[in-house]
Amino acid sequence: MTRDEAYQVLTKYLHNKNLLKHCLACEATMKALCKRLETNPSKEELEKWGISGLCHDADYELAQNTNQLDKHGNLLFEKELDTFPLDIKHAIQAHNYEGTGVDPKNNMDWSIAICDGLTGFIVACALVTPEKKLSAVSPEFVIKKFGQASFAKGVRRSVIELCDEKLGIPFSEFVTITLTAMQDIHEELGL
Repeated sequence: MTRDEAYQVLTKYLHNKNLLKHCLACEATMKALCKRLETNPSKEELEKWGISGLCHDADYELAQNTNQLDKHGNLLFEKELDTFPLDIKHAIQAHNYEGTGVDPKNNMDWSIAICDGLTGFIVACALVTPEKKLSAVSPEFVIKKFGQASFAKGVRRSVIELCDEKLGIPFSEFVTITLTAMQDIHEELGL
């Protein structure tokens, strides 16, 4: 599967511009995490990690519109039976492991499960700055806001905090990797 093919599947099911931007943020973060976690990753490996980030929420609107949020992560594969390679399919299902019952098994699975919420959290951080830009956000700012339970209450902080245990990446470094990846595509994200 190529990135272009994955993007076509994504936009076939997902239309909300903010959710599409979220998927782009996860794609960029996943590529950055692949570089951090895998030794000399190939172009194909980077693309595979990117596609898992890009398409992780492809069925979100479908799940929301049919009141099946508990199946988010699985519904895509009811529509796209043989479209995705098995390892990407597993990562997409495992990103919502509490809902799908598919447990993360490897670095790619855990990376998308953990960075999913952090990318949204970083967007929330950018939106409270006067500039409303990612360039105005520092890792220290994100970490400070993370400690404020009343800020972005819907973010599952406990999953994000698994970065050290599951990936061996300290929280502050995980924030820096994610923020930098998002800042690198700020124009695509409109931030």
